[in-house]
Amino acid sequence: MNDTLTPSTADGLAPQGDADPLDPPYNHHHPKKGLGALALGAVGVVYGDIGTSPLYAMKEVFVGHHPLAVDLLHINGVISLIFWSLIVVVSCKYVFLILRADNKGEGGSLALLALIQRRTGGGKWSKSLVLLGVLATSLFFGDCMITPAISVLSAVEGLATVETGFAPFVLPTAIIILVALFIIQSYGTDFIGRFFGPIMTVYFIALSVLGVISIVANPEILWALNPIWAARFVLHDPMLAFLALGSVVLALTGAEALYADMGHFGAKPIQWAWVFLIFPALMLNYMGQGALMIRSPEAAANPFFLMASEAWRLPLVILATLATVIASQAVITGAFSVVQQAVQLGLMPRLRIDHTSASTAGQIYIGSVNWSLMIMVILLVLMFGESSNLAAAYGIAVTGTMFITTCMLAVLLFRVWNWPKWVGALVLALFLLFDALYFASNLTKVPDGGWFPLLIGLTAFTLLTTWARGRALMQARMKEAAMPVQVFVRSAVNSATRVPGTAVFMTSSPHGVPHALLHNLKHNKVLHERVILLTVKIADMPYVDEPGRAKIEDIGQGFYRMLLVYGFMEDPDVPLALKMTDECGADFRMMDTSFFLARQTLIASSRPGMALWREKLFAWMLRNAESAMEFFRLPTNRVVELGSQVEI
Repeated sequence: MNDTLTPSTADGLAPQGDADPLDPPYNHHHPKKGLGALALGAVGVVYGDIGTSPLYAMKEVFVGHHPLAVDLLHINGVISLIFWSLIVVVSCKYVFLILRADNKGEGGSLALLALIQRRTGGGKWSKSLVLLGVLATSLFFGDCMITPAISVLSAVEGLATVETGFAPFVLPTAIIILVALFIIQSYGTDFIGRFFGPIMTVYFIALSVLGVISIVANPEILWALNPIWAARFVLHDPMLAFLALGSVVLALTGAEALYADMGHFGAKPIQWAWVFLIFPALMLNYMGQGALMIRSPEAAANPFFLMASEAWRLPLVILATLATVIASQAVITGAFSVVQQAVQLGLMPRLRIDHTSASTAGQIYIGSVNWSLMIMVILLVLMFGESSNLAAAYGIAVTGTMFITTCMLAVLLFRVWNWPKWVGALVLALFLLFDALYFASNLTKVPDGGWFPLLIGLTAFTLLTTWARGRALMQARMKEAAMPVQVFVRSAVNSATRVPGTAVFMTSSPHGVPHALLHNLKHNKVLHERVILLTVKIADMPYVDEPGRAKIEDIGQGFYRMLLVYGFMEDPDVPLALKMTDECGADFRMMDTSFFLARQTLIASSRPGMALWREKLFAWMLRNAESAMEFFRLPTNRVVELGSQVEI
């Protein structure tokens, strides 16, 4: 093998699990605010997606791809299904159970995966769990594209209920709003975000008021909360009820966001907001829409906006549009966070990540992700044209992710929390019943648009697994030719000229001699007075406190092995970490320090590794990864890059 480093080092980023398990000090990094303020923030960020579901869920059930008769049986049956689905799936599963599974304060599929692996030590299910986590992350990207498209389009379609002449302007208006939304991302949402909570609170109050006014006119709709109505609906026409689940599930979209956004607010504010505002507002509005359709079956064409009188319809359209923009903003921000976690955990190549807030670590911007999302969202709007058509594509990604979360929850209940088997089995059986039925129903929508999120998920899964596999192969090749540090030091210090200054060699392996060091010695025949063999490891926790950041070993003869540990929600800052270190002799001065990186060129290998097309894909991803110099915030005028070749 030629002189080389691993893919992330030209970077020095250790693959997850490569070093000895670490559990350094951490903190949750939740905002230090009162419960009320945090709950208000959760209303604005966490509940935007599920909060905008009333705009299109009931409409899609009754006039969508599998329309139902607008009569008492079907109206009450659908509302009963929505109510008990929100109780079991959202309330029980997510709000009161999954939110307990915090990984040092953070949530989401990747955080849950890291939590389980750390607490169980991996085991025989490790590879399967990793694949499940990667698959859930892949499906999430499809959800990130469809949510802004369907939410904004469904809100703007309310213009047609104000005046039919507005119909031709719906599509252009929606596109303009979406383009503007993505353009402002680079400026950050720190300032705008302050208004998210109050605006969404007004929106949820409006949902409640509209629902109550409509329910007062037909109070018998309250009987729909009885599960007997759901049973009657299913027994009356089992196949039609099964197909209707594909639309009913639209009322649950956004449930995953409760867990994914836990790190911003903590579990309790999210739970309080759900119990005291979000859940009541949603059910009042759904029942209000049902009461309206009992009075006027033709209102099924757009029951959300037709609940309002003509005088209030335009303000409602404006408020709903603001709510959908906020919901879309939350999804886009979530995409940035998931991509950052995937990069740190070694599932994606390095990307340029900009921080848009000096005070809030979670406020980040990833340009490549932002513009890719914008292009795909605009294409979706143009391809499908109406929110009803988009609803056919919506649901598969959501239900797929829910099903995967339940599978991971099974490992959590039995291996981490050690629940009694019979209790865990009953709970999981209930969750799996709902998840399996909803997912199976959504599979029937594949020909009508459900293929899109599956295609996006498959593409993302291929990219993530190709990168992870390529990194593993390169790491293995490097280990094969690794030389023990002690052997190298004894032979090198007597044969090479020592020059003033400090040399930092980035290496992904905390063992052996970096090939960049061998490469440099072979060509330049010098060693610096102080040589740091530096590895950056991403721990399976979101944040690491400074006391546990650096681990240093004095090898002797001016050689030091340094391991810097960061959480998967943090950005490595190597110069800052070096300045805070006082265990390597004299203080570090950047003007006397040189950083040595390696840039690899992949060449064909006769050894079995990956399929040729995946090797080419990995090579392309490697070439387009962000510079390690920027990723680790190294001073631009103190970096030396060495070219190398590697076979995988």
